Amino acid sequence: MDENYEPGPVDREARHNGKDKKKKKTWDYDKELRRRQVELAHLQAWVKKSGARIVIIFEGRDAAGKGGMIKRITEKVSPRVFRVVALPAPNDREKSQIYMQRYIAHLPAAGEIVIFDRSWYNRAGVDRVMGFASEKKAQRFLELAPRFEAAIVESGVILLKYFLTVSEEEQERRFKRRIDDPLRQWKLSPMDVESYQRWWDYTRAYDEMLRMTDSNHAPWWIVPSDDKDRARINCISHILQSIPYERLKFDAPDLGKRQKRPSGFVEDRSIRHVVPDVTS
Repeated sequence: MDENYEPGPVDREARHNGKDKKKKKTWDYDKELRRRQVELAHLQAWVKKSGARIVIIFEGRDAAGKGGMIKRITEKVSPRVFRVVALPAPNDREKSQIYMQRYIAHLPAAGEIVIFDRSWYNRAGVDRVMGFASEKKAQRFLELAPRFEAAIVESGVILLKYFLTVSEEEQERRFKRRIDDPLRQWKLSPMDVESYQRWWDYTRAYDEMLRMTDSNHAPWWIVPSDDKDRARINCISHILQSIPYERLKFDAPDLGKRQKRPSGFVEDRSIRHVVPDVTS
């Protein structure tokens, strides 16, 4: 990470456990977010220049805020560098493949950061709880995942894994908000309803997943997310602190002079369909 980057006020506050979310913020979320998004832009330039390969995995409870977290990370950078992978359920062909095969195809090339919005850890979470994979397959995955990730890291890829947590009460509040808000209803899937009803089945599955797949080469980082603003600032800060990037000098291009209007230029007066101005 660039040595000139210093943590903001929120980074210096004690870690919260979700119960202090009602405390009045002593920091400006928009300001703190912008500072980190500027650093993400510097990270992007370094990744392109250095040819670095980075994988960031986001897992966690349903409604814990993974989508919002990823949006804040990627909204000010290039999708050609920060590539988000959110795979749908496997098709018949993919079901016949080695489990990790379709994920391997999305690993980064030089100069790329791949963000997995859920990842191969589906096998240890929803697949296991909902019966899409047998218990034997789930256990085998938990045994093999650290070795698979060791191979990724040994190849020179930077691998970061984040698990977003949310309390039962906050998850219920967010689900009810989705039900009541037409702009959020699309976020509430049948799987979300199942995850709400089977909280403790998922708890047992996630606890074992975190215990068995946490390693020195690819540790899990827990992100308390009852307070979304605080979670986003803390997580982005940690990403920036975990990657040894450098700020590169920006070579500003010389725009030069715009060409003059040709003396014989005649405007095209054919009919054009212009979007109506509904703001007036």
